[in-house]
Amino acid sequence: MPSRIAMFASCLLFALLCGATASAEDAPPAASALQRPVAIPVADILSRADADERFAANVSARAAGRDPTIELARRLDAIAQSVRAKADHSRAADLRMLPVLRLESLNRHWKFDARRYARWRADMDSASARYADDAAELVRRTAEWKTTQAAANAGGMTPALADRVSGVLAQLGSAERALSAPLDRQIRLGRRANALEAEIDAGQKAVAAAIAYIDRRLTRIDAPPLWAAAAPSGTSQGAVQSIRMGMVIEGRFLRDYSAANLDNQRLLNVLQLLLLPLLVWLGIRSRRQPVTAGPDDEAHARVLRRPLSSWLLLAMIGVLVFEPDAPLLLHQFAMLIAMVPVLRLLPPRSHRLLGLWPYAATALYLCNRLGFLLLANDYAYRWYILVLTVLGLALTLWMLWRSHRRVVAGKAVREGQAMRAAAWLGVAILVVSAAANVFGNVSLSEMLTGGLIDCGYMGLALYASVTVFTALLGLLIARAGGSGARLVREHAVRLLQLFARLLAFVAIAGWAVFAMTRFRVYRPVSSALRDALSHSFEIGEISISLGHVLLFAVSVLVAFWVAKTVRFLLREEVMPKMSLPRGVGNSIASLSYYGLLLLGLLVALAAAGFKVSQLTIVFGALGVGIGLGLQGVVNNFVSGLILMFERPIQPGDMVDITGTSGRVRDIGMRATTIRTFDGADVVVPNGTLLSEKLTNWTLLDMNRRVDVDVGVAYGSDPVQVIALLEAAAGTIPGVVKEPAPTVLFVAFGASSLNFSIRAWTREYENWQGIRSNLMTRIHAALVEAGIGIPFPQQDLHLRSVSDEAAAALAATRPDAAQ
Repeated sequence: MPSRIAMFASCLLFALLCGATASAEDAPPAASALQRPVAIPVADILSRADADERFAANVSARAAGRDPTIELARRLDAIAQSVRAKADHSRAADLRMLPVLRLESLNRHWKFDARRYARWRADMDSASARYADDAAELVRRTAEWKTTQAAANAGGMTPALADRVSGVLAQLGSAERALSAPLDRQIRLGRRANALEAEIDAGQKAVAAAIAYIDRRLTRIDAPPLWAAAAPSGTSQGAVQSIRMGMVIEGRFLRDYSAANLDNQRLLNVLQLLLLPLLVWLGIRSRRQPVTAGPDDEAHARVLRRPLSSWLLLAMIGVLVFEPDAPLLLHQFAMLIAMVPVLRLLPPRSHRLLGLWPYAATALYLCNRLGFLLLANDYAYRWYILVLTVLGLALTLWMLWRSHRRVVAGKAVREGQAMRAAAWLGVAILVVSAAANVFGNVSLSEMLTGGLIDCGYMGLALYASVTVFTALLGLLIARAGGSGARLVREHAVRLLQLFARLLAFVAIAGWAVFAMTRFRVYRPVSSALRDALSHSFEIGEISISLGHVLLFAVSVLVAFWVAKTVRFLLREEVMPKMSLPRGVGNSIASLSYYGLLLLGLLVALAAAGFKVSQLTIVFGALGVGIGLGLQGVVNNFVSGLILMFERPIQPGDMVDITGTSGRVRDIGMRATTIRTFDGADVVVPNGTLLSEKLTNWTLLDMNRRVDVDVGVAYGSDPVQVIALLEAAAGTIPGVVKEPAPTVLFVAFGASSLNFSIRAWTREYENWQGIRSNLMTRIHAALVEAGIGIPFPQQDLHLRSVSDEAAAALAATRPDAAQ
């Protein structure tokens, strides 16, 4: 019996668990497999016997409990039924004869089955791990007790203990027999799963090969010229049967996908349920209290007047975004439902720009989708594609002719030119499609016509969705700003522009991927990019690839964006609402910024494939660089940290440092930027701020003393002058009453009595203007009081002059002129 259990355990570990992620070579061997069983010491036999009997009883109870293989077998049967149906259909009809959209949907179906099988395998491994552990532990304990029994038979053990050993072995054997049945069922189920996995892999490869064949066939003639093609006498029953079977498989795929209830499906359902009441609430609130949320008020009003259409459009676009691997039948159904909301929610300016093109594109899309009704008749389907191509060409040329007769003014000029360029590109594609159809390349014609029509309609749907979403964001931001959110209120326009650009970028990227897929270039382009990005270059122990470099760059950009956003939110919204000491908020925001940058850099290095051993080389080189020539950088960095914690300055302070006066703009980790009063930005290293004498005029408050020195003529009453100057200083706006302005008689000058006016103001930024007003008011007060302000003068005494100078002086006398 132990050998049988050992066989079961081996089969379970190597046959059943063959689909596990880690291979047996990668896993460390069990300790019991490396050690020979050792006889249990006589002193421990009784205690070990009780423990092992309890273990055997627990194993028997678990083996007799609910068998998880029943539910696992039912799930495996469901997957196998789906796989068998697709495999039978693939044998009944050549995959290479199916339409490419049908093959794409079949490829999604195979991938869905592969994901279901992967989840099933994970659950199977989890369920079988318990039995595998029990089997391995039973083998180990049985071997130890058999070794102990052999020692007892050799002599030296009392009969009671020998009987006890035999009883434990009997209990372990009973547990082994109880465990053998579920182990056997799991092994058989695992073998079935392995065969099913091989079928899924073969099906995926067959569909991929068929898609690759059709892509290669796009450049080949696959039918006789149109003038030489003969109409068949009837519809091929095999083709009809193939289409009917394909629809059955698509229906099963849709049913299985809906029943899977994946995480993205649940998330989409929650968003759809929350979106409708939100739209209705915004519509009701806006009717009661109109809100101007942005420049395009007409588009916002249209969204609010049609909440059901807005919800339906966003819900259907959400199916494409949140369920990219859903059945194509579901995607096509969603796009058809969105047709009416797309036309109802396009902004009015788009109608002025596009004219009748939205209606034409929607009608062509509907006609293209109805073409599947003729798939059973290749001749009729070919003519249908040709008629659809010619119709699209005629409509495009007619609308181009109409657009030439309209004058589009303002911003729409550039957009109109871009639309006309796109229309002419569409004309060229349709001409090539019609020529390919006529000369016998039906595959190319179908791809070009269908791809152009689908891309045109998808562009309209995404444009309408972005318009609706932007309008909703504008309304929500306006509501949030009106409710008192400071960040939203002060940056509403900027936030709306940022969200609008982000939505536009996502929509354009999604449309580009969709267009590349419909024009059959996505697979080769993605494959080439994958090969280029995965090609690695090895330098010593470091292996790097272009994909690693790109991932590192993207991770660093994301880290910068996240750090800047967090710092902005902390400075603008979080810290102002908290009662913190001066400068603490700025220090927290700055340290958070640099901490997130450091964390993002480490994450970027890890994402790029760098290992810890490789990073030690970089840090070692950095340490050598610091020791050789980066002492100044490290000094400034450490000084920046000290400034963050000690907070002697903060942004907005007025400082004097090494002859530079101005306002602190930003405190970085290496340097601080000071905006001088002349408008220049001076970058001061942080080490200088700590080592040099720093004057901070606004460290504790915004108070500033204004000093004005004035001299009056000798003969003036000092008491009168002091009272006059105090009264003048007290009437200046901006001069505080406490402490009150003071006037001091400071000196007897050479030609004046000197006084000093000292006044205080809390308007530091305007202290020079206040000083100018104070000096103006003092001058006016002295003039009004008749008190003169002397200026320096000298008396010249002449002892002797020349005759000519005496004559000139005499001529200048008034009496001489008379």
